[in-house]
Amino acid sequence: MPQHDRLDYARAMSAAVPIPAQPHGLALLLGWRRVTFALGAALALGLPFAFRWPDGPLPLLGLTATLGLLAMLAYGVFEQWPRRLPSWLARWALQVGAVALAMPLGMSALYLLVATPGSPPFWRGLEQLNDCVILTLIALLLAPWLALAALLRRQGALARHQALAFALERSELERQALQARLHLLQAQVAPHFLFNTLANVQALVDAGSPQASAVLRRLVAYLRAAAPRLHEPVATLGREVELARAYLELMHLRMPDRLAFALHADEHALALRCPAMTLLTLVENAVRHGIDPGEDGGRIDVRVQRQDGRCVVCVDDTGIGLQPSSGAGSGLATLRERLRLLFGDDAALRIEARQPHGVRALLEFPAQAADP
Repeated sequence: MPQHDRLDYARAMSAAVPIPAQPHGLALLLGWRRVTFALGAALALGLPFAFRWPDGPLPLLGLTATLGLLAMLAYGVFEQWPRRLPSWLARWALQVGAVALAMPLGMSALYLLVATPGSPPFWRGLEQLNDCVILTLIALLLAPWLALAALLRRQGALARHQALAFALERSELERQALQARLHLLQAQVAPHFLFNTLANVQALVDAGSPQASAVLRRLVAYLRAAAPRLHEPVATLGREVELARAYLELMHLRMPDRLAFALHADEHALALRCPAMTLLTLVENAVRHGIDPGEDGGRIDVRVQRQDGRCVVCVDDTGIGLQPSSGAGSGLATLRERLRLLFGDDAALRIEARQPHGVRALLEFPAQAADP
């Protein structure tokens, strides 16, 4: 997945999948999941004894259901109270011990509550005594293990939520770091372009060229239109084409006999997103390193197309061709870094020699609609 897609996904996830707030108080103590689990476990415990219980299956199932709810309450109460425990006592041990203790105490209390006045104690009846002892022992064995299982499940859920929170936080920090890196690179692009353009005007003034005044007026008008866009990390190909055209017209005024140019842009590509100053960087590189150093100048052809879901930008010049430093300037190096940050490995910038002379800069990146 390209870098910008991962960052967009992280932002969407952080907004769409917030970490749920943990319940507390009665909401935690009497949660419907817990009640359902306790009643289900109690039903499973009572069914083997249901049809041999002296008073019939319903009283026994009511007895085991009550035991299950007592175990649930013991588990939930000591999950929240006391808030602070001695260092030698783990809360999970307190919860498991309370659940285990609730079984025999609960069985005894239930008999005292439901026993018919004047009836003999249950230990006087051998069959009933055996069933009560067996039921209590089974509950005493199963309840702590069920409590441990619930603790492990809760800890696993908390661990997953915490891992998700850490992943979202890490993605957000990565996004902020990349945004800071993009702004830094953008801050380097703007003065690089401005200083180069001003140097061209200075050369005209120093040479006493009659074009100096016209070029300066065109530069002022151009900067008024371009300056608000210099710090935008992302623009559209339509804006890029406008900036490149204005720059080439400015350079044509400076060297009318040495520079010719043409721009061809696919209408379907003009609304697509593009890193700001991308096309202008390629055009400026062609003027500065290809056309300007040559005595005869040359021609620059710019083509912007959309092909098979990708944007293809081609800048051809008939200048002096590749030199030892061609393709290694700070402008192209910064552009490559910005493309990598925005598109990952899904963007490519190639600098090739043309025959008989000249250079071709070919840029490809995913075709994506600009944000409205």
